[in-house]
Amino acid sequence: MIYVALLRGINVGGNNKIKMAELKIGFESLGFQNVTTYLHSGNIVFQAADETKKGLALKIEAMIQATFDLMIPVLIRDSDDIEAVIVALPSDWKNDPTMKSDVLFLWEEVEETTLLEQLKPNPTIDTVYLIPGTILWMVARENVNKSRLKQLVSHSIYKKTTVRNVNTTRKIADLMKNLVE
Repeated sequence: MIYVALLRGINVGGNNKIKMAELKIGFESLGFQNVTTYLHSGNIVFQAADETKKGLALKIEAMIQATFDLMIPVLIRDSDDIEAVIVALPSDWKNDPTMKSDVLFLWEEVEETTLLEQLKPNPTIDTVYLIPGTILWMVARENVNKSRLKQLVSHSIYKKTTVRNVNTTRKIADLMKNLVE
C-alpha cells in the first residue's frame, strides 16, 4: 500500500525542527519502503504493508518521539484518499498571488459538517467543498482577511487539522502515483 504521512506543525516558525533526511531514515527504520519527503513541512510518501492508518500513525508518532524527542501528530492518508481529493479539487484552483486554495485534512474525530457550521464560510467570499475527511477551501487573495478560514486557527478543532495548499497536495498525489507506476 502507498501512504502519505502528513505531520502537523514541524519546521514552522523555527519550532519542532526535523531534518527531512533524518526523518526519512526514521521511516526506513520502521520497515517502510520507497520513502520520499516533500518540502520541510512534513509530507512523507512511503510504501508499507497493508495496515490501519491509525496503527501507522501511532508507529510514526512513537518513532518521532523516540528519535527527535517531539510529540508530533501524524495523519495518514492512502493513495485512494488522496485520489479522491484530487478528483474533487477544481482544476482551476491554485495557490498563487491571486488565489489562496487550501486542503484541510481532518483527523477522524472531526465532524466535517459540524466544523463548517461552526466556521460559517461566507458564500460570497469563500468557496468550500466537503469530501470525507477533507475540506477544500478557496478564497481570492484580496479577500483573505475577510474570509472565515482565518477563524480556523483560533478554533479548538484546529489541532485536529493539518493544512496543505493545493499545489502541495497535487505534488503529493504525483509522488504517490509515481510509486504505483
